[in-house]
Amino acid sequence: MGVAMQDVRFALRQLRRAPAFAVVAIATLALAIGVSTAVFSVLDATVIRPLPYDDASRIVGLITYSPEGYTQPASWAQYKDWRGSNHSLSALAGYEPGSANLEASSGAAPIRAVYTTDNFFDVFGVKPILGRTFRVEEGEAGHSDVVMLSYELWQQTLGGRKDVIGSVVRVDGVPNLVVGVMPAGFRFPLSVNNALYRPMHLTKSRLENRGGHFLPTIGRLKPGVTMQQAQADLQHVFDELGRAYPDEAGRKLKLKTIAELSLGNTSGPLRVLTLAVFGVLIIGCVNIAGLLLARGVKRQRELGLRSAIGAGRGRLVRQLLTEAAILSLTGSAVGVVFAAGLLQVMRQLLIHSLARGADVELNLPVLGATVAIALLTGLAAGAFPAVQSARVAPAQVLRSGGSAGTSRGQNRLRSGLILIQVALALGLLICSGLLLRQLHGLRSTELGFSPEHLLTEELEVTAANYQGRDLLTSYYEPLLERVRTVPGITSAGVINLLPVQDWGSNSDVHIAGKPPAPPHQEELAEMRMMSPGSSETIGARVVRGRGLNAAMDRGDVGLHTVVNEAFVRKFFSPGEDPVGRQIEWGDTKVEIVGVTSDLRQSLSQPPMAEMDLAAAQIPAAYAIDELTHLTLVIRTTGDPAAAATALREAMRQVDARVPFRVPLTMDQVIAETLTFERLESWLFGIFAGLALTLSLVGIYGMVQHEVELRTRDIGVRMALGATRGTVVTQIVRRVALLMVAGVAMGWVLTLAMQRSLAAVVELHAAKDGMLLAGLSALLAVVGVAASLVPAGRAAAIDPMKALRTE
Repeated sequence: MGVAMQDVRFALRQLRRAPAFAVVAIATLALAIGVSTAVFSVLDATVIRPLPYDDASRIVGLITYSPEGYTQPASWAQYKDWRGSNHSLSALAGYEPGSANLEASSGAAPIRAVYTTDNFFDVFGVKPILGRTFRVEEGEAGHSDVVMLSYELWQQTLGGRKDVIGSVVRVDGVPNLVVGVMPAGFRFPLSVNNALYRPMHLTKSRLENRGGHFLPTIGRLKPGVTMQQAQADLQHVFDELGRAYPDEAGRKLKLKTIAELSLGNTSGPLRVLTLAVFGVLIIGCVNIAGLLLARGVKRQRELGLRSAIGAGRGRLVRQLLTEAAILSLTGSAVGVVFAAGLLQVMRQLLIHSLARGADVELNLPVLGATVAIALLTGLAAGAFPAVQSARVAPAQVLRSGGSAGTSRGQNRLRSGLILIQVALALGLLICSGLLLRQLHGLRSTELGFSPEHLLTEELEVTAANYQGRDLLTSYYEPLLERVRTVPGITSAGVINLLPVQDWGSNSDVHIAGKPPAPPHQEELAEMRMMSPGSSETIGARVVRGRGLNAAMDRGDVGLHTVVNEAFVRKFFSPGEDPVGRQIEWGDTKVEIVGVTSDLRQSLSQPPMAEMDLAAAQIPAAYAIDELTHLTLVIRTTGDPAAAATALREAMRQVDARVPFRVPLTMDQVIAETLTFERLESWLFGIFAGLALTLSLVGIYGMVQHEVELRTRDIGVRMALGATRGTVVTQIVRRVALLMVAGVAMGWVLTLAMQRSLAAVVELHAAKDGMLLAGLSALLAVVGVAASLVPAGRAAAIDPMKALRTE
């Protein structure tokens, strides 16, 4: 123990004598460990960790498509046919995520709700910890309202009461009997936290309308049935239904595992992020290895002297291992703190962008593995110089003077480490540059409106509070009148789905007087419902006819619609006037009264054909379902966020029972739709910046190290007539060659992984040539620039002092 403590004290003295080296080494380890641990923890929580269901590998989602290739969920009638006709699923359930108002003594609070079929929980094979699941008859209209609670909602709202089963909670103004509580961690969809589950009570129109597609479906494979067998079985069911109902002919199906369904399009990018993390970790380990190797070689004369006076090989190795261990442990400790902080920042983004973002936490096994890799790298790099010097006679090391460490093999090793760092750094720089340009392109997308000065507020109205009354005239119109009188607000309206945020529901339509569509080909149009003036408030322009009008588009006249320019392009010939034409929508005819400019429904797709309908003309059978959840849009003259207080007061005055959410500006809404894209760009930007920094540290350290080792050689050459410019040129030339070779290696690596990188960003050498050449040149120039300072120091060496020192 005494010898070990002596080694520790000596190691600390040595590190105090080289504070710059110690700080750089600790920072390098901390950055590599911190970033790697944080991102690996995210990957474990979102990709690797098993889902909280029984035998999740047997749970599948049914992704169904119209003949034109549109994603199109089931109607109720289709769901019943699929459920009764297939032979491969032990359970097939439907669900519909939504929201509800949970009433308590403190007032109504908006919560997440999932409306389900009676056998929903059979799919997951998870039993409630209290009570039971739904009975078949509880899904039928007219039966008592019942709910099941998630564990988290039970704890937070009802205090985890054991006697909760049989108690009554008010949901949307209606008493609901609590029949069960699910175990901790259970939720579906995975993005829905703190939810309550309710059986579906569908209207007659939804029950009977085969063309009303609203119901996502999920099933459990029977024992022994493979995905391929189930796919073939269900496609056969679809084909049979297509023969019975010609309008459904040509529908296709794709089964997805529950993991694929939950991760959506994020699994590929997350796996590419894994590669990026490995790249950063490798760069960090290579860098620390280079730093320790350089320091060890620099101390070879010291080690030779200690060996000459009796120190054994084991003692020398132990001493350097002690130094490496202190550096590695200190860097690991700082890295843990950095990882915890970085993870907290990332978690806030991930909760909104990933289905399992709320599950992200610091993963101790991941932390342990990352720290172990860094420790082993540090210890191996620290021991290498001692082992190497022990193979050489002490007298030879002492005679070599300043030439220690200048052998061809050692030069190749240092150069190889630099090449690895430069190649990996270039790959990360390319991904980061392409992602940033892609994100900039999405944010610069022509929306069809200006998001500035727009404020949005989600409204969740309790339908039971307006039983027997017109919800539109009793609540929304008084609210809009009051909001429009607020100073600084120029216009306001309500809409069921905001542009950019989501697509509307779509339906098959036909223009009266035009030839029918070919058999089995749907002519779909997006549908939005709004109050008059809403699209103009958002920023649409009326380009033909008129917009929706409260006086003319009433419930007691024929249905009117305003279509967008994309609708005109899709359904009418150039120069054809759509105003006054009739749209056949099922058995209903709708008159086109105007055309507005396009408002983009999604940042990733061009505007789609859209019909806008006045809220006042929604049939009474649909009104309650359609009007309880709308979004208020407000255009202001100044900062839209400043209108939040006045908006809250206006809502309180009209109906204090409607929960107030923190309103979002339209800029915030757009930013939220790009959360995962921003996260990708942010993470790859961090990786690229870290990789570039570590590579420059490595280049600087290598050149500085060579200058120190070759001080005598440089002094001799300058004494024999070499100029300072010649010395700088030779050092910079060597670094430039290394950078060119590293960039070439980076290109080979990037092109080899092009298929994997396509999950994140497309790489087209011709299209992206200027950007890629610029990033390559930037890395090469910055790398060469990093060598100028140590090269300048080399040129400033006084030949006589260098020779006297040796």
